[in-house]
Amino acid sequence: MKIVGAIFITIGLVLIGFFGYEYISQSKDQDQSLAEAQERLDKSHKAPSQQTQTEDTETIQSFTADHMEAFGTLEIPKLEETIAIVEGADEDALSKGVGHMTETAYPGKEEQIVLSGHRDTVFRNFGDLEIGDIFIVHMPYGDYEYEIRQTQIVPEDDTSVVGEMGEEALVVSTCYPFDFIGSAPDRFVAFAYPVEK
Repeated sequence: MKIVGAIFITIGLVLIGFFGYEYISQSKDQDQSLAEAQERLDKSHKAPSQQTQTEDTETIQSFTADHMEAFGTLEIPKLEETIAIVEGADEDALSKGVGHMTETAYPGKEEQIVLSGHRDTVFRNFGDLEIGDIFIVHMPYGDYEYEIRQTQIVPEDDTSVVGEMGEEALVVSTCYPFDFIGSAPDRFVAFAYPVEK
């Protein structure tokens, strides 16, 4: 009986050590991505802009990012959070920050932008968000503010929320339920639209 107890204790300690290592490693990766994104934003914002409106439009339309590149930040004022946006929505990208779904647009391109993140890392307090709350996306070519106007819960394999909308919209998703242990069966999706200035 003592041997069985010792085995369970050992297994428990190994699992705690593994998850602790994963958490620390992921936090370090996210901090590094945020620093990289902030450095890129600082460089682009320091350069005085002498561009015409046509040149600005061309800059926005021609913008791209490489897979795993931290190119901007997502600021969530209500949660007092600023998170790196990383190109790609695969597990590697999501371990470093908020993932940008490559098939979708970037801010300013007047089409759907899709960002995803894990509920237990970058979107830990996502359940506190409500209709009317704000997302601010900081890009190398400008800042974009969006207001949440609708939320939806869909099954994890439902891709109907992704696609051309004919207007600029920021779609932010994470796993749901927020307190679910393990691989969650659904996705919580927030639809946010540009704030008129």
